[in-house]
Parts: sequence; structure tokens; C-alpha cells
Amino acid sequence: MPRINVAAVQKLKGSGYPAPFDTPCADRVRQRLGEAGSLGDFGVNLMHLPPGNWSSQRHWHSHEDEFVYVLEGEVVLVEDEGETVLRAGDCAAFPKSTGNGHHMINRSEAMAVYLEVGSRVIDDITTCSDVDMMSANADGRFVRKDGTPFARS
Repeated sequence: MPRINVAAVQKLKGSGYPAPFDTPCADRVRQRLGEAGSLGDFGVNLMHLPPGNWSSQRHWHSHEDEFVYVLEGEVVLVEDEGETVLRAGDCAAFPKSTGNGHHMINRSEAMAVYLEVGSRVIDDITTCSDVDMMSANADGRFVRKDGTPFARS
């Protein structure tokens, strides 16, 4: 049956970024709904972003389009052009290869909940705009922009 029991989908807390880049995202919770439904071409994540947390480091994708739809609460979208408040019912799209880094910050007093949709292209490179970090879908490792790995903690 294609119905996904959202309550049964594993809740992944934090980001997987190396320290100290993980700190702003430490309490976010992601549920990989697309993976739970065995989707292969694109991912769908249900995100819970507590007050004060970031969705991610500000980033852009080389080969993946990305889309977010806010279900509850509000977030501040931060990108090269500045900041935009997104509230429940608002959405944003991030075309691949623009170089326009983006992320969202919950500056409100309430939990924000949104859907995050993106393609799953093996050749994609995620490049962070404000910190020396990038990641390739091919291996999922976070490295510095010159390719050197982060020291293990």
C-alpha cells in the first residue's frame, strides 16, 4: 500500500555536518518520507525546525533542484538577495546551478514545519556559501572546498 505512516518514519535529529558547522542545526528534525515510500528519483522530507535553529548551512546545488513548502509557523529565507519571511502556505524554489546559496532560520517563538523536496542526482555537489564546506552526493562526505577532509573529532 502506498500510504506512508508518518508517525512510524524515523526522526533524524541534527544535520550530520562536522563541528562547528552542525551547531546551528542541532535540534532540527527530519523525516525522510520519500525514502520511506521507496522513491528513487526525488526525495521528500518533513522538517521540524525549532525556534533559533537553521535548516542547514547556506548552500546551493550543482545538479539538483530544490523546493520547500511551509506547513506551519514561519521561517526567514536567507539568500544572496537578502531575507524573506515565509509563512504557512508559502513556498520557494531553488533551481540547480544558480550559485545562490539559501537556508532558512526559525526566528519565531514557535515550531516551524515544512516539506523539502529535491531531486537525487548522483553527480550533485552541494556547496556552502558562507563556510568552507561542500559535499558530493556520490559519497555523502563533507569536505573543505579544496577537497581536504575534516579532521575526525
